[in-house]
Amino acid sequence: MREIKIFIVVAFFTGALYFGVEPYAHTQLHPHVEAPDYTFSDVDGLKGKTGNATAGADLVASNCTACHSIESAGFPALMDDASNAAAYGVVPPDLASAGKLYDANYIAAFVRDPASAALTSHKFQDGATHPMPSYNWMQDQEIADIVAYLQSIAPKEMSNKEVFVEACQRCHSIKYGDFYGGSMAAKTPDSDIKRYMGKIPPDLSQFIRSRGEHYLHEFINNPQKHLEGTAMPRVGLTLESEKQVVEYLTEVGDSKKAQRESLGGPFLGYLVIFAIFAWLWKIKIWRQVH
Repeated sequence: MREIKIFIVVAFFTGALYFGVEPYAHTQLHPHVEAPDYTFSDVDGLKGKTGNATAGADLVASNCTACHSIESAGFPALMDDASNAAAYGVVPPDLASAGKLYDANYIAAFVRDPASAALTSHKFQDGATHPMPSYNWMQDQEIADIVAYLQSIAPKEMSNKEVFVEACQRCHSIKYGDFYGGSMAAKTPDSDIKRYMGKIPPDLSQFIRSRGEHYLHEFINNPQKHLEGTAMPRVGLTLESEKQVVEYLTEVGDSKKAQRESLGGPFLGYLVIFAIFAWLWKIKIWRQVH
């Protein structure tokens, strides 16, 4: 009985200390931020317009294909990745999947003013300009037509890896992904991306373990919430696309997650059974002593 009383006292003070300190520490290490906004309500890119894909095709062909490829629509890249990176600082994305990956309202706002939509205006000061020019001279209907065209040519389904490649791999490597076939090195050379971003973006192989799924969703949706002043843009992914990015990070960096979590119950059960036998053995021995 004496041992039980000692255990209760130790458990009480340990619990009081932990639950008194841990919540405060958590608020300092993981400050609360607003929930991710997948409607991108801070921009009104479409301005209530419904686009016409046919008209948008002509606009994209005459305004976008000088820098962007659309391989599936017959618009190959005019330069290779290395040349594009040297010219723009980062490899421009192929637009074939843009209509699926990105929110329509965000795409429209990005076409109108890329730096503002991506929340990176602070990066382009003192004469520095975003590599993609603003198309704020376009009519609202024309921008809506461009979005409609991009949505019309977008694939209906994409794998988690395909979404990651299109949404993230222009800047980020994920070297552990090489184990599953094909190089997952960043498409933009380190020297160019460092000049453009200010530093080399991190390899994402273990970010699912070091940051966690909840943090990643907040950060991808709006990096400024956790790293104010960061050069990483808000990329405008839909909730579905963002989930696929996080799922791919899990497949690569935490492939044994389900197996590991499934061991929790049996392991705790083993500890309970072992504790019961230990307690019974202790009673038997102490009976002999007394």
